[in-house]
Formats: sequence, structure tokens, C-alpha cells
Amino acid sequence: MPVSTDKDLWVSWDDYHHAIESLALMVHESGWKFDHVLCLARGGMRPGDIFSRIFDVPLAILSTSSYREEEGTVRGDLDIAKYITMTRGTLSGRVLLVDDLVDSGVTLERVQSHLKTNFPAVQEVKSAVIWCKACSSVRPDFYLQYLESNPWIHQPFEEYDGLRPHQLAARHRRNQQG
Repeated sequence: MPVSTDKDLWVSWDDYHHAIESLALMVHESGWKFDHVLCLARGGMRPGDIFSRIFDVPLAILSTSSYREEEGTVRGDLDIAKYITMTRGTLSGRVLLVDDLVDSGVTLERVQSHLKTNFPAVQEVKSAVIWCKACSSVRPDFYLQYLESNPWIHQPFEEYDGLRPHQLAARHRRNQQG
């Protein structure tokens, strides 16, 4: 794995999972109780799933997307899904909004506004992210790392962004032979 610099933060799977667990402990130690975890797909899905399991609360998923061009490295317009996916009921009570990072802050701001406008049964929303960049216009309620230099964060699952099924098949064949 490359060495992290002010411009690039490289994260291993072990570091990534440890960061999610540390963020969960931070939320727990705050004493704030919540009724639902709402994760922002795609980056917040893994943290949201882990939070839902650790805190034993229902998981809700809201799809958002703003990185599309050039293999997900150029910010485009923000899209927010009309509906939230849940197994039962509707989003209500106290909600912990979970994502992997806050970059510009636009997604966090717009999602919180979306919740206020479209989900009147939601009483309180707090946010939790692993990484908070200094360039963000908002600060989450909980964040594990404040990144003063605003580096690009290379997360371990990004290897799948450019991997296609035929490449995966070739990799599996090589691994079985060697």
C-alpha cells in the first residue's frame, strides 16, 4: 500500500474496520441513544451495517450520489433518492445519519434538509462519519478524524470500481493455479 501524504490518505481493510469500530465507540460513549441508523449509499453502507449490528437498531438506506466522472473522482450534481429503504415502518424518532466521510458538506446538508422536509416523524438527527475534511461547510456531530489537508481518501473497496467480471474471473483462475 502506498504511503499516505497530505494529498492522499491510503486506508487498508484493517484500518477501515478499526475506524468504523472506533467511531461506534465514540457515539456510544457520548450517551446519545437513537432509534434508527440511516446510512448513505454507497460510502455509508458498510459503516451503517456495522453500526446497525453493534447498536441493535434497524438499518435504513438512502441512496445518494455525486461522484460519477473519471472513475468516481470528479464531483458531479448531487442526486438523492426519493425513498428510504427499510424493512418495516417509516423513519421516525432519533436517527443517526452515517456516512464514510464529509467532503464539501453538500450531501450532509441536503440530506438533513431532505429528512426535515419529507419525514416529519423524525424528531432528531445526528451525523457520524469516519473522516471530516477541513473544506467541509458543516461539521458532523461525530467524526473520527479531522483532515486539515483535505486529502483524497483511497478506501479499500475502491479496487472494485474498475474491476469487471471478466477481470475477476481471470484473477480467480490465477489464484487457483498459484
